[in-house]
Amino acid sequence: MKDTIVAIATAFQEGAISIIRLSGDQALLIADSLFSKDLMHAKSHTITYGYIKDPLTQELVDEVLVSVFLAPKTFTRENIVEIHCHGGTFITKKVLRLCLANGARLAEKGEFTRRAFLNGRIDLTQAEAIHDMIMAQNDVHTKMAMQGIKGSVRRLLEPLIQDVLDIIANIEVNIDYPEYDDVVQLTNTMILPTAKQWVEKIDAILQQAESGKVLKEGIKTAIVGKPNVGKSSLLNALLEEEKAIVSDVEGTTRDLVEGSIVLHGITLHLIDTAGIRDTEDKVEKIGIQRSRKAIEEAQLVIVVLDGSKHLDEQDEELLALAKEKTHLIVYNKADLVQKKRDGISVCAKHGEIDGLMQALQELYASHKLVVDTPLLANERQIALILRAKKAMQQAIEAMHQGFELDLVEIDIQDAYMSLKEILGEAHREDLLDTLFTNFCLGK
Repeated sequence: MKDTIVAIATAFQEGAISIIRLSGDQALLIADSLFSKDLMHAKSHTITYGYIKDPLTQELVDEVLVSVFLAPKTFTRENIVEIHCHGGTFITKKVLRLCLANGARLAEKGEFTRRAFLNGRIDLTQAEAIHDMIMAQNDVHTKMAMQGIKGSVRRLLEPLIQDVLDIIANIEVNIDYPEYDDVVQLTNTMILPTAKQWVEKIDAILQQAESGKVLKEGIKTAIVGKPNVGKSSLLNALLEEEKAIVSDVEGTTRDLVEGSIVLHGITLHLIDTAGIRDTEDKVEKIGIQRSRKAIEEAQLVIVVLDGSKHLDEQDEELLALAKEKTHLIVYNKADLVQKKRDGISVCAKHGEIDGLMQALQELYASHKLVVDTPLLANERQIALILRAKKAMQQAIEAMHQGFELDLVEIDIQDAYMSLKEILGEAHREDLLDTLFTNFCLGK
């Protein structure tokens, strides 16, 4: 933390400009030693035009703009200098080497954001949201990341943290001043109801988090059916490309064929599976085994049936496999049917899949409502809030069994610490190392 760090903050490739970022106590001094003008008296949040020069030879290296940001009103709460040079890879590396040669250290992955966190500029959930913004692939992802950057998770958790503190305060008063209140009455009228309400609030947050997870990660979607019912044609129609081989020969698809589509902000990770049937073909058998596994792991199963034929035992078996999952039943080959069947009818061969698209949109419409809602953003945050819930449930059970309040408080303290760990206000170094190494060097 005492070193002045430097890194290339832009993509390392040829372009119009590159930005080399310095942060630390010596950032201004190092940049000043390389610059053709005085930076030591530059005002904060200003840009100065000039040249980068080699201090040893005084040779001009590049024509640049230098931005100066003085602590504490910076991203890291340290002095930050950004050198905007021409975007060639050679000249970018040369400017970086000059910074390193004159006292800076090459930043580790995510070290700028880590310093922002350790210096109190952002909490851990905001750091994670910054990474989410960098990795965002659509408008939904960016909106969710922006919520996190603005501190939505902190606003979500602070009332819960305060509720736990109130419970702990009531217990502490009773422990320190046992004559202050009747223990049984205090437990039944104040602590126990508050704890139960707290768990209900956690459940509501977890339900919304599940919707956020769907929006962020997408939905594993398995397309299943007997051979030659049009699964591959349906995959191609959804993807609007010839991804899978289509043939009249049964058993053409022997392995899993995958692709992804974004439907009104929801990403569907589609898997076209091998047709499930009895077969002696060893290769096809392997494909069918993988199909069954894909159904088990899928969050959504699209069961494709031949709409021109009556259901048989194999169709019934497929419907039974999908019954425990969120699923849609699609009748394909609508062009061969005289009378339209109830349910979702499509003609995948001709790309007529509007009924399926509408059903998918309706199925996940509720998830899109949470985009502008404060949400837990990842598995780390969800795991910790689940741990907090479990600790509070243990405390409730202990109260029901008549345990002493000082013993009950241990579990409540665990719930409190789990919430604080989400924000990074109680953290382990190994966790921080893992989290920030996901960032790029200049971030």
